[in-house]
Amino acid sequence: MKQALKIIYLFIFFIIFCLYETFQNSGTRVIEIITPSKIVVDLNNNGIKDDGETICIPDIKVFTANLQANQNELAKSLNISQTDAINAGYLSDEFAKETLLGQKVTVEFTENAKPECKFANIKIDEKNYSELLLNSGLGIIDNKPANPELFKQKIKEAQSLNLVILNRKSRKFHKLDCKFGLNSADYVIIPMKDAENMYERCKYCLVRPVQQEKFKAKVEETLDKSTYPEVFIHQNIKFIVSDYTNHLVPDSKCAHYFCKEVVNLINTTNSTLDMAIYDWNNIPEVIAAINKAKSRGVEIRVIYDKRTGDNFYPETDEFVSTIENTRSDEIEGSKNLTSMLMHNKFIISDNKRLLTGSMNFSRTGLSGFNANSIILINSEPIAQYYTQEFNQMFSGKFHTLKEKHNASNVFKSGDSTIKVYFSPQDKTAKNALVPLIENAQKYIYLPVFVITHKDMTEALIKAKNRGVDVKIILDATATRTNHSTHTVIRSAGIPLKTENYAGKIHNKSMIIDDKYVVTGSMNFSNSGENRNDENCMIIENTDLAKFYRGWFEFIWKKIPDKFLKYSARPESRESIGSCYDGVDNDYDGKIDFNDEGCRR
Repeated sequence: MKQALKIIYLFIFFIIFCLYETFQNSGTRVIEIITPSKIVVDLNNNGIKDDGETICIPDIKVFTANLQANQNELAKSLNISQTDAINAGYLSDEFAKETLLGQKVTVEFTENAKPECKFANIKIDEKNYSELLLNSGLGIIDNKPANPELFKQKIKEAQSLNLVILNRKSRKFHKLDCKFGLNSADYVIIPMKDAENMYERCKYCLVRPVQQEKFKAKVEETLDKSTYPEVFIHQNIKFIVSDYTNHLVPDSKCAHYFCKEVVNLINTTNSTLDMAIYDWNNIPEVIAAINKAKSRGVEIRVIYDKRTGDNFYPETDEFVSTIENTRSDEIEGSKNLTSMLMHNKFIISDNKRLLTGSMNFSRTGLSGFNANSIILINSEPIAQYYTQEFNQMFSGKFHTLKEKHNASNVFKSGDSTIKVYFSPQDKTAKNALVPLIENAQKYIYLPVFVITHKDMTEALIKAKNRGVDVKIILDATATRTNHSTHTVIRSAGIPLKTENYAGKIHNKSMIIDDKYVVTGSMNFSNSGENRNDENCMIIENTDLAKFYRGWFEFIWKKIPDKFLKYSARPESRESIGSCYDGVDNDYDGKIDFNDEGCRR
């Protein structure tokens, strides 16, 4: 009897066990999370992924840390970076795994489908997965977070993890924006703390930045921080330079005099604002001033250069698209004319005030990072003379299509005499600059971006030979320019230093005999004189000449004498700041410690 009961109990236990196993294995389980909104459910309970078992969640979007997922448009619509899209995606992936992976779910199909998946609502423990995702702060509907504040908190939470891309094949880990990490085929996203003791750091995105910061700290310890005044005011003239030796990183803060003067000029314009721009960045304070001018009814016109090759400033197109009255220098049907540059950089306010000079309206220009000179003149006759030139270009006459002005180009402003020249119609070098050099008696100092003009070069050599003190500070990139005459100039015994700072010597200027200052947009080149749209001023004012000479001598002393014979490399350890300024100083596609010059 006891033996029979024992057999019965074992049989009952076996039946219960089978029922339990059957119950446990019934229903559908999630066997893979492709993305938080694309799930693989084992619909036929065979334990493997089969066709038709990939489910897409309808009416909801969510980021993923899957690097192959195309989520650029979604990130852009939410105004977040690609890095933060991956950050949010990491948390979303983790949430989906913790919530669904290995769990039994109920699948309610909709009528919609696409080639890679069927749309269906998924429920777990009678809870709708979509609602769980939205409540987590990670779900997005109609390109907006369901809970914006919680979404921001989630991104901050992910940022604090300092996530990296681990390439499991190379066993190296990378920052989330590193091209070597993003191109990994076999990878995983993990917190850096989980990677740094087991795997090797990427030498491009993680090792070099550490070296770069140490190098920056060492440079700044030994940096000569002496300064020179940047503003000269005399009667109706304000002349501004940049002590670029103390502005080693460009920014968009609008803290420099250059930017403040541009903003002030726009803010105090009442009726008309004419702008001739070669390069442009959307600096927030400048854009705000433009928008305020529009709102108070100021008529704004913009002339700009139409690039035919690489566009270093794509924001130019974005800016001009917001202005109603614009004109590029593109000449329909003529590639030759269109290839010439509209190289002016000037603003005319109310036909009464003028701002002009060598400065581009860009981050590197407006922040004082590049050495430039600008002049602001409160003179209706000069402003109207520039307006005639502007109108000529705005009507479609650019470059060699332009005509000379009939009116006199000589103006009085207080006790200053100002002569204005426009390229190419005035042949500025031939008719103004060479004669000025030929008549110099004591000194000629040139802070210049480039010099390739043969007649000007010959005139400078002749001036040196008759006893005039000639000195030149040349931008480091100019030594790589075709037809640069710097070797000829040095061979003639003229002291010429290539500058060795991060920013450019972008001036196009001369100071002569404590009497004359030349400034404007025109490079001392054949193109500057004969092809491009340019403006150039010769200002006769002793006090201004002395001020600018002082600036030249200040920069000259800061540049080591070894660069009288040796040309500084524009992105290298010898060009101060160039290895941590975030700028491709030598245009080779490599920035800072990714450039060989900074690693040597």
